[in-house]
Amino acid sequence: MPARRRPLLPALVVLALLAGCGGAQERLEGAPVTEAEAGLLARLLADTHERGGADVVVTAPYGEDGVLTLTGEVDLAGGTGRAQAVTRHGDGRPDDTRTLFFTADELWFGDVPGLATALAAAGLPEASYVRRPVSVAREAPLVDVLARVVLNLAAEEPDPAGAFRGAGYTWQGERSIDGELAGLYASGTGWSVAVDRSTDLLVQYRTPLPGTDEVTVTLSDHGPREITPPAAGESVDSAEHPDVAETVGL
Repeated sequence: MPARRRPLLPALVVLALLAGCGGAQERLEGAPVTEAEAGLLARLLADTHERGGADVVVTAPYGEDGVLTLTGEVDLAGGTGRAQAVTRHGDGRPDDTRTLFFTADELWFGDVPGLATALAAAGLPEASYVRRPVSVAREAPLVDVLARVVLNLAAEEPDPAGAFRGAGYTWQGERSIDGELAGLYASGTGWSVAVDRSTDLLVQYRTPLPGTDEVTVTLSDHGPREITPPAAGESVDSAEHPDVAETVGL
């Protein structure tokens, strides 16, 4: 199990109506989170970790008119994900589709056009994936950033509830996500979360990132996952064979 990574401290949701002395009173969007909601937010990532994993869909703007979408599942307790990565360019070019495995440290790319030819030209055995480290550089590739964002949606221990009180965290109302009612919470810096009203589990996380408008991560069907990255013999190391990685555009 990986060491706890400190996530991008989020914000959440819950009540739509508060009982007043004379009956129900509508709560205004943008109201500060209550003490109970602060506790809910403080436990949110620890509860996600305890459930083990979830199905995941991530969308982010890519380039001028494109969109990068990751669709798959993630083992948040074990720190491993598997997804189909589809890049839609928006300029008439065909979509690029890759099979992707990821951990906090490494990425594996499958279904890479030209990989077999590049391996043969380099005198290397056949492999289905190209493996490379996850970049933590300021201008890292978008797929690296998204992998880190997803894996940071879990923590081994709750956050202090006081961190969400009087710190710009607000209730933003309710809406339906995948057919289930969710409460919305926002931070003063632009991050927001949606929490399932019936389970108190994180179902959506949104955040602005440098160079993009907004990244959206949607989680569903929470529960244990077993995801095994490709074995060493199934992949070629891009650091050891940079000529291969360059030839296939990785």
